[in-house]
Amino acid sequence: MARRFALTFPGETGGHADQDMVVVEATGTRGPGGHPVYADASGIVQAEISDAGEVRMMASGGHQTPRTPMHAEPLP
Repeated sequence: MARRFALTFPGETGGHADQDMVVVEATGTRGPGGHPVYADASGIVQAEISDAGEVRMMASGGHQTPRTPMHAEPLP
């Protein structure tokens, strides 16, 4: 399993905004599905990523509604 992923999120709905990309790294913990948890440098963006590349976004704080990325690309 990769230690880092680039998560690509869609731009704002109804506009022509660029896609957002966030790099996340393995945290050494596992999520509710038993897969590794990855987080960005700030710790705000957290995701559980399976061996099959399925992504489950995880809220890192109250009142958060994480968006689901369109793509998770393993990085070297």
